[in-house]
Amino acid sequence: MSATDVTPQGAPRGGVRPVLEVDDVKVHFGGVKAVDGITMQLLPGMIHGIIGPNGSGKSTLIGAITRLTRLTSGRLLFDGEEYQTAPASVVARKRVSRTFQTVRLLPDLTVRENIQLGADARSDDTTGSPISRLIGKRVSPAVAEAIERTELGGFEDFYPSELSYGTQRRVEIARAIATGPRLLLLDEPTAGMNQQERAEISALMRTLRSDGLCQLLVEHDVQMMIDTCDHVYAMNFGRLIAEGDPREVVRSPQVQEAYLGRKWRDHA
Repeated sequence: MSATDVTPQGAPRGGVRPVLEVDDVKVHFGGVKAVDGITMQLLPGMIHGIIGPNGSGKSTLIGAITRLTRLTSGRLLFDGEEYQTAPASVVARKRVSRTFQTVRLLPDLTVRENIQLGADARSDDTTGSPISRLIGKRVSPAVAEAIERTELGGFEDFYPSELSYGTQRRVEIARAIATGPRLLLLDEPTAGMNQQERAEISALMRTLRSDGLCQLLVEHDVQMMIDTCDHVYAMNFGRLIAEGDPREVVRSPQVQEAYLGRKWRDHA
């Protein structure tokens, strides 16, 4: 698939029903059009990516998808059901999980307890606070699996302040995995990591893909996007400027002008 200028799509890509549909979504802050008419489809068992310069609207779009950011207009559909007016708590119960650009671990909880908070998001139990429900709780299989998958064994009883920044990022990913997501949104998950750690996260994402998980990755490491993603969207000034095979998107003159620079033409 070659990179193309983006127009609204009337049918699921490849005939497969999307996990998520974003239909002409706009998020405006006064006169600032942070997201300005985005349409995309995220399919099961695929890793989708979004690239674009700082300020292009990538994180705002993820905020809109998870309902932490209010839409100005447009529709969001999960498994064909609209949810653009639903609160974020309802979206989480749909098993939509995300990480953030900055680390958001609870400093007074251990690695195991931080990840357990993710597993608890599956539960309908709303008695007490999330932290109070941790008291006396046995480690759930979801937590043990998330720790194993993110290679955090041996760090279970550490506190965030005792971990490197890259390891803290892995704890966040483990917490997101522990929710048992059907859609996983990763907002610059490898920030602060070295190349080896980034390669490990890329390998983890490919493993999750083989399990059928739909994923959306926002990342500035272009080579990681090429190596990891099946389908990439490029954004600039709140709009999509190209989409398709990652290498073709990287070669797109519009994308190079907006973000990557000419040096990527030959490298890609």
